[in-house]
Amino acid sequence: MASNEEPQSGGDGYTDMFWNIFNEIFSNPLNVILLAVSTLLFYKIMTSRQTPRPQHVAEKEIPRMKKRDMTIEELRKYDGTDEDGRVCIAVNGKIFDVTRGKQFYGPGGPYAVFAGRDASRALALFTVKESALKNEYDDLSDLTSAEMSRMQEWEMQFTEKYDIVGRLLRDGEQATEYTDSEDESSPNGDTDKSSGKDGDSSSLHKDDTKTQ
Repeated sequence: MASNEEPQSGGDGYTDMFWNIFNEIFSNPLNVILLAVSTLLFYKIMTSRQTPRPQHVAEKEIPRMKKRDMTIEELRKYDGTDEDGRVCIAVNGKIFDVTRGKQFYGPGGPYAVFAGRDASRALALFTVKESALKNEYDDLSDLTSAEMSRMQEWEMQFTEKYDIVGRLLRDGEQATEYTDSEDESSPNGDTDKSSGKDGDSSSLHKDDTKTQ
């Protein structure tokens, strides 16, 4: 007599389903590629979440520079390559501490050629060529009135943005002995500008593009 029972399928139903999915994926090369790409993206997302981001290290703030007059040779020391990274530039006989703007004037900056130098002539001529920088005191007597006016505009902008820390000395000129009280203000009576957030925003570096 024939049995009414249906034959039982062999194996576990979950195993059969797994093998069906496995065969469906790996029988098609496109599915294999998509699976590999998805796995790689998932791995990158997970590892990027787990990897700590490097903390921004604040640049060490150097103490305010004591006022002193300098010769051309003494000024050359302040080109940003010393351990403290201080950068000074002379414009029209005034020496400015531009360390706050050393991303522009320090080593590797677009105007690094001015660091530790008298930049008066170069600014008057709107050039960053080193040939415009003198290795001796430059009295600028051969500049035209238009060039002098242009340089004086730069001087005003530097005065607004940076501390004046001394005068550039002519050959044989006597340096001024600054007192502690005079160190609290610039030689021309300007107040300290070191409390500003950044001495290199606004008009000064909008005009810097002209020197390129």
